Amino acid sequence: MSLMRRALQAAVAMSATAVLSGCNLQVLNPAGDIAARQGNLILVATALMLIVIVPVIALTFWFAWRYRASNTQATYKPDWDHSTQLELVIWGVPLLIIIALGAVTWIGTHLLDPYRPLGRIAEGRPVPEEVKPLEVQVVALDWKWLFVYPEYGVASVNQMAAPVDRPITFRLTSSSTMNAFYVPALAGMIYTMPAMETKLHAVINKEGNYEGFSSHYSGEGFSHMRFRFHALSDEGFDRWIGEARAVGKALSRAEYLQLEVPSSREPSRLYASVDPGLFDAVVNRCVDSDRLCMDQMMAYDAMGGRGLDGPDALQRPRRGNLAAGPFVRSELCTVETARAAAAVSPASSAGMKAP
Repeated sequence: MSLMRRALQAAVAMSATAVLSGCNLQVLNPAGDIAARQGNLILVATALMLIVIVPVIALTFWFAWRYRASNTQATYKPDWDHSTQLELVIWGVPLLIIIALGAVTWIGTHLLDPYRPLGRIAEGRPVPEEVKPLEVQVVALDWKWLFVYPEYGVASVNQMAAPVDRPITFRLTSSSTMNAFYVPALAGMIYTMPAMETKLHAVINKEGNYEGFSSHYSGEGFSHMRFRFHALSDEGFDRWIGEARAVGKALSRAEYLQLEVPSSREPSRLYASVDPGLFDAVVNRCVDSDRLCMDQMMAYDAMGGRGLDGPDALQRPRRGNLAAGPFVRSELCTVETARAAAAVSPASSAGMKAP
């Protein structure tokens, strides 16, 4: 029986080793400096909390064993109810841990603020002065990802690439619903919202093919809202840009409106050219030229708006995502309507200047 037990234990150990050998805790072993520092923050916070958790668990078992009913040698004090030394330990140690945890978290979250430009590309390696960050404009669509490279004039769907050791500046928005952009090997998640722009600064330090996905539920196709992040050498990134320019097609506003229609399991694709104002139009929700842009609408409202006549200008979308709500026609933002609004309420438009 003992031989069979040892054989069974050996088989279980070998199976566990084989299973765990393929595991890669990417959150704690990332390829990007920001993600690595975030992983270290998790480890430090966990270690601080374990200072209390481990002794409490150990003492729980020890007390259960020490003061079991059959142990007649244990001290029995039914009237005991206070110990100053014990109270100091019970309250003092957690208080010190909370202070240390708060200090570490406060410093770490400010240093790793996603809006904060990078000060280094790796430990002991500051960002070279001559290096220009790579700007990537990200649009969370239903249910796919669009990446625009304004510096190179190309774009891609459900795949992106970046050179190793070059800072990346992400500008992110969403087409319809709130979402979250997350590449565990690169940095922490950052939310995207329609009609708003968020930012993320990051860097990748090792070449490889990494996974990115949506980490916030956004509807029917959420489970398949994934993409590949290619970390390449400078030469490899140049080849990727060249491939996009050679095999891709143009991403015009009309093409974007077709892409905006909700769909899932979209194959990755490349675009050789992009409308230069596409991202800003997505943020202002006026890719469709019939719509009044959000920034124009706010400027119009600052001049007094249309008052009770405003709802008369609403229309339903005819292109793109037809599930989107009604919009204001672009015809409202004309010189004539602005002059009419100024004539009605000159005080509200006194500080306005022509763009």
